[in-house]
Parts: sequence; structure tokens; C-alpha cells
Amino acid sequence: MKIGNIEIPGNLVLGPMAGTTNAAFRIICKENGADLVYAEMVSSEGLVHGNKKSFEMIKVENIEHPITLQIFGFDLDSFIKAAKLVNEESNCDIIDINMGCPAPKVAVKSQAGANLLKYPDKIYEIVKAVVEVVDKPVSVKLRIGWDDNSKNVVEIAKLCEKAGASALTIHGRTRSQFFTGKADWSYIKKVKESVSIPVIGNGDVVDGPSALKMLNETGCDAVMIARAAQGNPWIFKQIKDFLETGKQSEAPTFDEWKKVVMRHTELIVEMKGESLGVREMRKQILWYLAVLPKNDKIIEMKKKCISVETVQEILDLFESY
Repeated sequence: MKIGNIEIPGNLVLGPMAGTTNAAFRIICKENGADLVYAEMVSSEGLVHGNKKSFEMIKVENIEHPITLQIFGFDLDSFIKAAKLVNEESNCDIIDINMGCPAPKVAVKSQAGANLLKYPDKIYEIVKAVVEVVDKPVSVKLRIGWDDNSKNVVEIAKLCEKAGASALTIHGRTRSQFFTGKADWSYIKKVKESVSIPVIGNGDVVDGPSALKMLNETGCDAVMIARAAQGNPWIFKQIKDFLETGKQSEAPTFDEWKKVVMRHTELIVEMKGESLGVREMRKQILWYLAVLPKNDKIIEMKKKCISVETVQEILDLFESY
């Protein structure tokens, strides 16, 4: 798959997740089979107003390529300025525009994310303007509509392609569904049949069989895995193995699990310092623990991990298993 001039080596994509897909986690997923990774979405207003955290979020490590940085907002002028800043200040490969986030803070308070699905003409205007001011490929992440009465993703997909987008990601739910119910993959298929640019399918891919099913049913060029990768970066290698062999690979052993979690810890501590890095790892470790067989030791480790303060305390926690 090619997005603009960027060659993607395979068809498995790590989706953007606020508070999760920081550089450390992206690298872990890359090392475990992700072909393209998305960074956390960054506010266009934050970039325009020089917010330090926003600028930290557009930094990219060399090991991460190919990588997509995602911006969100509502104001056209801010989108243009933010896109220019990402184009000039970040060595990311692709710039993505978020038009699918359902969170009230984004879609209601900021009128961004999935709220834009209500304004197809504005979407066209934003995508066209961003494409014109950057030299990186531009992609767009969409949901299938605002609610059941306005599933307009095919119309919007065509407008995005007309405006110059190089790829689309379609999450098979409406904004009103948030992450409940079942993703409707038929709309991913409809979009794929309506545009000539690559289409990445998103929603309810949790393992090899579901990835294969989405690829076969929709004809999409790649599948995006997001929530199913939390605490489970092995999912990319497991899906790859299934697509190649038709067989489910075994879950990681505890030693393999521990090695990856400590690698993740080392990366985040290296990037953010021990105090902040370990605090951020607490919730990551809770996700990692969720993939292990449930028993009394795991329950005890979950209780203890929410208060760890140092890397040594994390090591001691694992030694208790």
C-alpha cells in the first residue's frame, strides 16, 4: 500500500488513541509488527498558540517511520496554520485530519472530530486547504456518520478524495454509537468501491480471524487496530502470522511478556524521566496485566501497580508473579 509517496510495508496499522499512542508505545508496536503507526491526535489550536505539550506530541523518533501525525480542530485558519507547523517542525511521513473522534470534549465542546461529519462542505474546504499548504500526504479519519439518520460517509469520502486526500480510514460506527454496538463494515466496503485512494478499515478487529474477515468482506487496503492493542502489542505479529499461515500463534510467555513491558518502561522513562514515565506506565501495566491468565497473583499485581513510583518497584512487582 502506498499513501501518496509513502510506501507502507504491510497492511496492519496502529490507530491513534489519546493517552496511549505516545512514542514509547508506538515503538513497542513497531517492534511487534505494526506497519504504520499513528500518534495521539494533536489540537490545531494548541499548535497555533504554541502550547508546549502540543509541540512535544509532534516529535517523531527515527525508528517510527512510517508514521502518521493526526491533527484535530474546527477553525479553517487554525487547521492551515497547524498543518504548516507539523509539515515544517515534524519529520512525520503523513498528516491525518481527525473527523471521527466521538468524545464530547472534542465533538461537542470543541465542535471538532466527528462533529465535522455534519458539514460535508466544510470537510472539503479543510482537506483541500491542508493539502495545498503541505508537501506530505494528507489522510482523513472518518466515522460512517453522526447518527443512524445521517450515514453520509460515502459522500464525504468522495469529497475528501476530490480535495486531494491520499488515503482514508473508516471506522464502521456512527458518532452516536461511540464504541458500543457492532461496527458496520458494509460502509467501509461502500467507500472502498467509491474512491480510488487507499482505504483503511477500522472497528472490531481484535485478532487474526477478524482482520482476515474485514479484509475479505470490505476489500480495504489495510486494517487499523486501536483498543485491541492496549496492553497487547503482540496483536500485530499474531495477526500477521494468521494472515500468512491461517493458524493462531501462541500468546507470549510470562518471560516474553515481562521483556516487552520492561522495554516499554525503559523507553518511556528515557523520554520522560523516571517520575513521570513510571506514573504514565501504571495504566499501561494494567492493560498489559489484562492479557495474562487471571489468578490471585494478577489481582494482587493490579492492586500494587497503581502506586508504583520507580522502575525498581515495577521489577519487584513482576518478581512477585
